[in-house]
Amino acid sequence: MITREHLRLALPVAILVLLLAVPRLPLHVPVLFDGPINTPGNLHLLAVGFTLGAAALSYNLLFGYTGVLSFGHALFFGAGLYLPTIALRKWEWDLVPALALALGGGLALAAVVGALALRTSGVYFAMVTLAFAQAGAVVVGKNVGGLTGGEEGLSLPSRPLPDWLVGVVNTDKLYWLALAVLIVVYLAALRLVTSPTGRVWQGIRENEGRVQMLGLRPYGFKLLAFVISGALATVAGIVYLFLVSGATPRAVSAEFTVTLLLMVIIGGSGSLWGPVAGAVLYHYLNVRLTVWAGSATVADLPDVVGRPLGDPLFIFGLIFVLLVLFFPRGLAGAFAGRRLRPLQRALGGATPTPGLAQKGDL
Repeated sequence: MITREHLRLALPVAILVLLLAVPRLPLHVPVLFDGPINTPGNLHLLAVGFTLGAAALSYNLLFGYTGVLSFGHALFFGAGLYLPTIALRKWEWDLVPALALALGGGLALAAVVGALALRTSGVYFAMVTLAFAQAGAVVVGKNVGGLTGGEEGLSLPSRPLPDWLVGVVNTDKLYWLALAVLIVVYLAALRLVTSPTGRVWQGIRENEGRVQMLGLRPYGFKLLAFVISGALATVAGIVYLFLVSGATPRAVSAEFTVTLLLMVIIGGSGSLWGPVAGAVLYHYLNVRLTVWAGSATVADLPDVVGRPLGDPLFIFGLIFVLLVLFFPRGLAGAFAGRRLRPLQRALGGATPTPGLAQKGDL
């Protein structure tokens, strides 16, 4: 007998199978995509969205599950872009040692920044992480040591890369790489947040003082969350490097961390699939609205309407306001609310506690 639980488990499997098959499906999706969905441009759009989803998921471990607001998370994402690019281009390393440098460097950077910044809390912690992010942006922007390329950044050399990572013809393989990394990051996050350590993280988010009264040291747990989230962000940065074929200073800036925060808020903090959905939606809108704002349809509108709509930021800001108004808990929170309504009616109209909703998101 097929139960509701079977259907609930079958849905993500069906979605995963569909996503894996996208590069082989010449489907036309009117309005949403130009041409078949498996064209290199559409596959690249989706692959970048998956990679940003992995980065947003890593940030959500820190912000959504531990309750720690950092403005320096882009520093670790940027390490995934700059360290291997420098090793490949400037030092002429092979690919595997360059990737090992990126992973080790991102992990060490997260440990150092976290160990220092977590000596503070609240707004002071946010400011300290912002200072680290600004320092990183200055280092890469000023081309310190002639390694980072300054404001123009660095392009990724193709010589040390395997053939399947180079060229438009291999966009499908890059798509599968981005999707595979997203799946790995998702499963790692799922294992972490459902572990005893993950429960402590959520306890710190709800009431850090109570966790301390139980004899646990919040500092160590927060540092662990900081280091793991930083390492996962570095992995996402490495995949992003292969997709965009270069590193730019924006990837290290606090502005990019704010972008990750917006993705998490849109999707729903304290959930696993929410930040992924928020990241894909954010990137899709960021790309498609730019195209639409420059279209002939907008150009033919009266100036009083056409000028605002000709600015992609205006349209995106309007959409973001609507999302916050109608989905205050994010996309995942809206679906969690639907699941809780039968329980609410069974309780005679009582409102379920926020903690119950968050457990449902897991």
